Amino acid sequence: MNLLQVFRVALRALVRNKLRSFLTTLGIIIGVGAVIAMVAIGEGAKARVQEAFASVGSNMLIVLPGATTQGGATGGFGSLPTLTWDDLKAMQTELPSVRWAAPSLRSAAQVQSDEQNWSTQVNGTTPEYFELRGWKLSRGSGLSSSDVEAGTKAVVLGQTVVDKLYGANADPVGQLVRIKNMLFQVIGVLEKKGQSPIGQDFDDAVFIPVTTYRSKIQGGLGNYIAGVVFVGAASAPDVARAEREITALLRERHRIAPDADDDFSIRNLTEMAGAMQQGTNTLTALLASIAAVSLLVGGIGIMNIMLVSVTERTREIGVRMAVGARPGHILSQFLVEALTLALLGGLIGVGLGLLTAARLASAFGWPMLVRPEVIALAVGFSALVGVGFGLYPAHKASRLDPIAALRYE
Repeated sequence: MNLLQVFRVALRALVRNKLRSFLTTLGIIIGVGAVIAMVAIGEGAKARVQEAFASVGSNMLIVLPGATTQGGATGGFGSLPTLTWDDLKAMQTELPSVRWAAPSLRSAAQVQSDEQNWSTQVNGTTPEYFELRGWKLSRGSGLSSSDVEAGTKAVVLGQTVVDKLYGANADPVGQLVRIKNMLFQVIGVLEKKGQSPIGQDFDDAVFIPVTTYRSKIQGGLGNYIAGVVFVGAASAPDVARAEREITALLRERHRIAPDADDDFSIRNLTEMAGAMQQGTNTLTALLASIAAVSLLVGGIGIMNIMLVSVTERTREIGVRMAVGARPGHILSQFLVEALTLALLGGLIGVGLGLLTAARLASAFGWPMLVRPEVIALAVGFSALVGVGFGLYPAHKASRLDPIAALRYE
């Protein structure tokens, strides 16, 4: 018999026991389906992490004041106002690896327009802030250097604030809003940006010139920055260099002794994104490994059923050998039956895995990402399991004695 005839005989034998064949492949179906679903969900989660960090900004560092020890007590970042406006200017002008440096001073406040009001974050910053974070405008114009120099009462709104004060499709540019009993003119609206990696709504904020914030809202602190400084490196390879240069610059400016702790902190978002992606990859590999165990269990099920089949069809094997079938024909027949079972289970498992991944991605709001090589690998592994676990029963059938097989009842 050629391979096609062997496949037809094997398929006919499997169809004769449909329920048993289905139950035999159930382990393979669950294993392949779990592998496909887990890898797809893992890839979707990784894509969501990348998207979230891209919305924060690329090549970016955050410099925070504080994190120092005084009087035997250690304070966390932001606990002490140790960054000054002169530090900011030095970062902007003295470090070749730094492209942008922008302050971010913020506090909660009510923003009112006619009868509507909304509690949101008021940010005092400079035009460089939007450049380094890659935030674009959907309407109007952004803050300018002249707004900062003159300390104007101009404000740029986030989309959530627009939705709450005016409605989703409204154009508030040119209108007046009241912040802490002062009137500001809306000059622009930012494009919708979504949430940060920790779930913060980037669109629930308004932005005013940092000079206006210092004179009208903040008060006190003199030359100290009551907030953080966002720093954009010139390029991705310059991020680590910028971190080293900022550390050296601030330690020198703050006259920190070589063995003393920094009185500031630097957060490298690129490292944080890499760590989160590495964690996601590890979790995906762990889940896929657990799912792969189901494939091995499915293979054991195939071996068990094939051994039962050899016993049930011993007399049939004897008849075939009596009319001229060689051990190789018997071996290939049972091997193809095991392979067919595993491949059918693998294909059904792919469909089940894609369906499960689509449902889970919809529930979590993640993108569904399934790479073709993952599907090919899962089906190929299931075929390998079928051949591996079907080899012993096929070999046992091919080694039967024809006379003993014909006498078997």
